[in-house]
Amino acid sequence: MQQQTREIIVTLTEKAANKVKALLQKENKPDCGLRVGVVPGGCSSYMYEIALEKAPKDNDIVIEEKGVKIFMNPTSITFMKGSTIDYMDTLQNAGFKIINPNVKTTCGCGHSVG
Repeated sequence: MQQQTREIIVTLTEKAANKVKALLQKENKPDCGLRVGVVPGGCSSYMYEIALEKAPKDNDIVIEEKGVKIFMNPTSITFMKGSTIDYMDTLQNAGFKIINPNVKTTCGCGHSVG
């Protein structure tokens, strides 16, 4: 069942929120939200998942942050509580970056966390 919460689980920076809104507008998906979470995989146990989705899944928590709907499952909430999602756009990289205070290990490639 979809739940909503006012507890601060993850935070979007202004830059990240603006990028999500621009992507939703560009792809003509104004009612969609941002799926954020972790999935099993990678050399450090988990990998981040970030995608646009039309609707939350049955057990998701829906977070409203700076005008963006964020969909998260309970396992991801436990692992990501207190995280900040930023958007980086540099000469070498562009994309969403998750700053997670709960991460104990990362792999050399930077795509897997534990």
